[in-house]
Amino acid sequence: MAETPSTMLPLGTEAPDFSLTDGVSDASYSLASFEGATALVVMFICNHCPFVVHVRDELGRLAVDYGDRGVAFVAINSNSLESHPQDGPENMKALAVELSWRFPYLFDSTQEVAKAYGAACTPDFFVFDTERRLAYRGQLDDSRPSNDVPVTGQDLRRALDALLAGEPAPAEQKPSIGCNIKWKQGNEPAYFG
Repeated sequence: MAETPSTMLPLGTEAPDFSLTDGVSDASYSLASFEGATALVVMFICNHCPFVVHVRDELGRLAVDYGDRGVAFVAINSNSLESHPQDGPENMKALAVELSWRFPYLFDSTQEVAKAYGAACTPDFFVFDTERRLAYRGQLDDSRPSNDVPVTGQDLRRALDALLAGEPAPAEQKPSIGCNIKWKQGNEPAYFG
């Protein structure tokens, strides 16, 4: 299991727009779909990655815990279907339904959205404030499939709690660690590698 860290996109970066389809509802989503949310959590995930499998229950808990507080969540899968067909839309829908996720699970077939966000791994987390400026990027918490640290979402929760209190996210932000996004051959971004 190769470990790839986040690129740590500069804080203050404006959220790149996107137009992607939800694997469950077939509805189209863009940044405007989340207008009015006090914060937006963009999560790059996939179905098969052991790092995502390790935390996916917590992703559902986060959406429940913070959804009623005005925080919007969206998950994006950018993996290549050529190399990883198990991450395709049909399986995305099955997983989202099985786990009762309350957030859209979008498919980035061109991988351009992942590139725009500087996403490098699954899972990779980006939290944008009310003005859609990047306030937090990095890990969910210190738990990994290879350690005995419980999955709590504490790093992401601290960032969201600070934003909801009108304060900046904690200054110390650790990169997320996960499987690299499975890029289509010849489509690898310059930051990957």
